[in-house]
Amino acid sequence: MKTKVTAIFDIGRTNKKFFLFDSNCHEVYREYAHFDEIADEDGYPSENLVALVNWARATFDRMLNAPEFDIVALNFSSYGASLVHIDENGNVLTPLYNYMKPLKDEVYTSFYAKYGDEYELSRVTGSPKSGMLNTGIHLYWLKYTQPKTFEKIKYALHLPQYLSYLFSGIAVSEYTSIGCHTLLWDFEKNDYHHWVYQEKIAKKLAPIVSSRKTIHVDYKGKPIAVGPGIHDSSAALIPYARSITKPFLLVSTGTWSIAINPFHKGTLTLTDIKNDCLFNMRIDGSPVKVSRLFLGNEYKIQVKVLSQHFKVNADYHKKVRFDSDIFFAIKKDFTPVFKWQSITAENMPKETKISYDQFEYAYHQLLLELVLLQVKSIQLAVGDSAIKRLYIDGGFSDNDVYITMLSLYLNAMKLRTTDASLGSALGAALVISDITLAPNFLKKNYSLKKHRPFIIR
Repeated sequence: MKTKVTAIFDIGRTNKKFFLFDSNCHEVYREYAHFDEIADEDGYPSENLVALVNWARATFDRMLNAPEFDIVALNFSSYGASLVHIDENGNVLTPLYNYMKPLKDEVYTSFYAKYGDEYELSRVTGSPKSGMLNTGIHLYWLKYTQPKTFEKIKYALHLPQYLSYLFSGIAVSEYTSIGCHTLLWDFEKNDYHHWVYQEKIAKKLAPIVSSRKTIHVDYKGKPIAVGPGIHDSSAALIPYARSITKPFLLVSTGTWSIAINPFHKGTLTLTDIKNDCLFNMRIDGSPVKVSRLFLGNEYKIQVKVLSQHFKVNADYHKKVRFDSDIFFAIKKDFTPVFKWQSITAENMPKETKISYDQFEYAYHQLLLELVLLQVKSIQLAVGDSAIKRLYIDGGFSDNDVYITMLSLYLNAMKLRTTDASLGSALGAALVISDITLAPNFLKKNYSLKKHRPFIIR
């Protein structure tokens, strides 16, 4: 007898993943793919959308005929801040522009001259000025730099919703993608910001549906319930929110370290915005306070520098464990020594000066400086919320030096790590199901580990 399963495409910037989950949301199948980036019309790296689409369709069609599985539902999680523009026939009109693609200053000059103070706009939309990461600015830029293309757009779909459209044929918008630092949504009015209507951009956005809504389609003779897709950070929060009853903060680490506070009340302040806090959105449209840090990106840059400086293997850093003697030696006369390349921080030196003669010492110094930035980011996300539980998932959850130092500087919080490689994919499966998770779900399925604070003696 075939196992009834929900299929999930979980699309990251680097890895593209496909999962099957059974009726209890247990993973029963997975596969990965990776595609090299291509260049857009300006030569800037962008996602190879054609390769992604071909792989998704071929993978789904193949698994639809797998003898051991009966796919009954399909959903998508994906990185946000990326739009696919389609015409009235569903044809893609532009490259899938990279959200790191730089914009000229005149785009911002024009925009803020029309619509007011940068910080106030960022505050009400929960969206610090972030270039193409603000998909509203992406659309504003496209309207005035490629007006003929803009006119042809029937719908501008965030990537999770475009993937859904590929299989359902129905174009929709969805709250978590609209609300992830896009500059589109006014959290005080609970509607698109007035500038979106003023620029007639709202007409290019498909009707909004709930993240829970599925579209029942006949896909090649097989009835499938297709979800609308969901922003990956919002999806990753769902397994925690459904299995933890007390207030908590989730720090999802990777290229970005995202501190997520689903228990924040009220709006953001100007201070929040100036400290790079923002709003994401839960599946019901309510705001989630987030602070972000380009932690993984900076770590990758600096570890490469250290590896070359000390002439060690590029993976050597993965073997380094926390050493209390090294830590105390560094902390005794601590002063920042690293000049960040992708992070702005107070007291940052004008150039990096490595005075250590051992990799381990320099590595502990690097992690201490990054952890101090991480602590500040976490405290910003917590704000006035009464939160005593901290969960760390993603790439840094098994970094012994990072976790031990974090437990020291946040010793008033109960720190837990989880192996949440399924995080956003599982969230995408849960959101279109009615499954209630048991209180021990994280421990049983996410390799939940408790960490006692490292105490200075």
